[in-house]
Amino acid sequence: QELEKLGLRDDVDLHVYEVPVEYQTVQRLIPALWKKHSPQLVVHVGVSGMATTVTLEKCGHNVGYKGLDNCRFCPGSQCCVEGGPECIDSIIDMDAVCRRVSALGLDVTVTISKDAGRYLCDFTYYTSLYQSRGRSAFVHVPPLGKPYSAEQLGRALQAIIEEMLDVLEHSEDKINCQHEH
Repeated sequence: QELEKLGLRDDVDLHVYEVPVEYQTVQRLIPALWKKHSPQLVVHVGVSGMATTVTLEKCGHNVGYKGLDNCRFCPGSQCCVEGGPECIDSIIDMDAVCRRVSALGLDVTVTISKDAGRYLCDFTYYTSLYQSRGRSAFVHVPPLGKPYSAEQLGRALQAIIEEMLDVLEHSEDKINCQHEH
């Protein structure tokens, strides 16, 4: 909500949605949003009670979902996409984004993770990565006030997303350049 107030740079259309903590809604909503907007990038943000930093997740996992959601439902298969790969990495270089955002000197610590937790955050991330062929990102944030304010988190997310877009644009320039030769 804070990011929606702050916005992003002028050439970016920001669409903010709140995704319910429900497996079946995620399976329906994420593909619908990709179809509706055809975005360059989708960045999911989830609150983690265990997080003490702003955490960039490198990958999403397909199997191991055993926790009940807010509707007291859990997929019988315990997976996101039957037959899908075990793990999908984001095409965003999270190490580069972490280095770049940390260098900005914000009053927020940014770290990297390879495990978004095998609950709705990880499920949402994998579903989006699968849908987008890796053009998704996931950021875990600590609960408000533990230790960061909404304003601090909003500014950090603004910086993270702008760096992600920059990294994505530069990696695509390299890909296009390689195809031309």
